[in-house]
Amino acid sequence: MSQLTGLLGVAVLIGIAMLFSTNRKAVRPRIVLVGFGLQLVLAFLLIRFGPVRDAFEFLATIVTKLLGFSHKGGDFIFGNLNQLGHPWGFVFAFQVLPTIVFFASLMSILYHLGVMQRIVAALAWVLEKTLGVTGTEALAAAANVFVGQTEAPLCIKPYLPRMTQSQIMLIMTGGFATIAGSVLAAYVGLLGGDDVESQTMFAKHLLTASVMSAPGAFVMAKILLPETEQPEPETTVRPVDVERGTVNILDAAAAGATDGMKLAINVAAMLIAFVALIALADWPLGAIGTTSAGQWVASVLGLETLSISGLLGVLFTPVAWLMGIRGHDAVAIGELLGIGMVATEFLAYSSLREMIAEESISPRAAIIVTYALCGFANFPSIAIQIGGLTAIAPERRSDFARLGLRAMFGGALTCWMTGCIASLFIQV
Repeated sequence: MSQLTGLLGVAVLIGIAMLFSTNRKAVRPRIVLVGFGLQLVLAFLLIRFGPVRDAFEFLATIVTKLLGFSHKGGDFIFGNLNQLGHPWGFVFAFQVLPTIVFFASLMSILYHLGVMQRIVAALAWVLEKTLGVTGTEALAAAANVFVGQTEAPLCIKPYLPRMTQSQIMLIMTGGFATIAGSVLAAYVGLLGGDDVESQTMFAKHLLTASVMSAPGAFVMAKILLPETEQPEPETTVRPVDVERGTVNILDAAAAGATDGMKLAINVAAMLIAFVALIALADWPLGAIGTTSAGQWVASVLGLETLSISGLLGVLFTPVAWLMGIRGHDAVAIGELLGIGMVATEFLAYSSLREMIAEESISPRAAIIVTYALCGFANFPSIAIQIGGLTAIAPERRSDFARLGLRAMFGGALTCWMTGCIASLFIQV
C-alpha cells in the first residue's frame, strides 16, 4: 500500500505547484499529463522492464569501471591515503573529489568528439515531439541531464537573450532538477564505497533519476510559470553547432581537468562552509533545548534535542511520507531532504552514506531518497546558476535573479516527484 502512496505524492506536488502558479488558467494540460506520463513510462522501462533495465545496468557497470580508473589517478597523487582500507577510513577529499576531476575531463573529451552532442540531440528530439515544446527548451533540458546547470545553457546561447520568461524558467528549473555527469560519478563513489556491486546499483538509480527528471522539469516549470508570451520563431536548433573551445583531444582533456578542479574546490568549500554553519546554528538551539520550554518543544516534535537536522526532519517528513516511506525512515529521509535543500545535495548524500553504513534506514528508503536528492535544488546553487547564466546573457540578469528562487523550488518539486514515481516500482 505504501508503494501506491507515490501516486498521491505526485498529485499533492502538482497541486502545490498549481497553488504557486503565476497563471493557473494558462497551464497547458498536455505538458502536465504527457510529462507525468513520460516519467511514469521511463520509470517502468528503466527500473522494471527487463531489456531496458539490463541495458541501463550495463551503462551503470561502465560508470563503475570508469570510477575505478579515477581512483588510479587519486592513488598516484595521494598514495595510501586514497585507499579505503587505511586506518583513517573514508576521507571525502581523497575518495570523491578526484572523481569529479577525472569525469569532467572525460566529458570534455566526449564533447570535443561530438559524442555528447548527438546523445543530447536524440533526447531533445523525444522531449520536443512528446511534450510539444520549442526546440531550444527541449535542447537545454536534455543537455542538463549530462552537464551542469551553467554549461547546459551554452547549447542555446544565441537564443537565450530573446527567450520568454516561461522559457527561462524552464531552463533554470531543469538546471536545478538534474545533476552534471561528473558529479553523478562522485555520488556513485560516495554511496557505493569500495563495493563494486553497490556502486553499480547506485549508478543505475542515479542515471535513471537524471533521465526521469528531464520531463518532470517541464511539468513543474510550466505550472509555476506558464507561457503567456509569444516565443520568437526559431530556426532548427542543433547542439552539434555549439562552438568547441578546444583544438584537440589533449586540449579537451586538460580543459576538462581544469574545470573539474574548479568544481571540486567549489564542492569542498561549500561543504566546509555549510557543515560549519549548521554546527553554528545548532549551538544556540542546543542551549535552548536545555531549558524547560526547549525540552517541551523537542518532546512535542518527537526529538531528543533541538537541532537543525532534527527540525528539518520534522518539516520534511510529510514529503518522505508521500514517497511511500514510513515510520523512523520517514523522519530520517525528511532530514536528508531538508539538508539537501538548505545546504547541498553532497552533504545530504554524505549523511545518507553514514545511514546506509549504520543500517539505520531500510534499503528501499535509501534508494528512494537517492532519486529525490538527485538534483542541484538547493539555496547555494541559486547564486551559482544566476552567475553562470548572467555570463552568457548579461542583459537578462534581472530576469535570472527574479526567477532564481521560484526555479529552485520547481527543481525541488521535480526531484521529489521523481522520488514519488520511482517508489511505485522499487521493490527491495
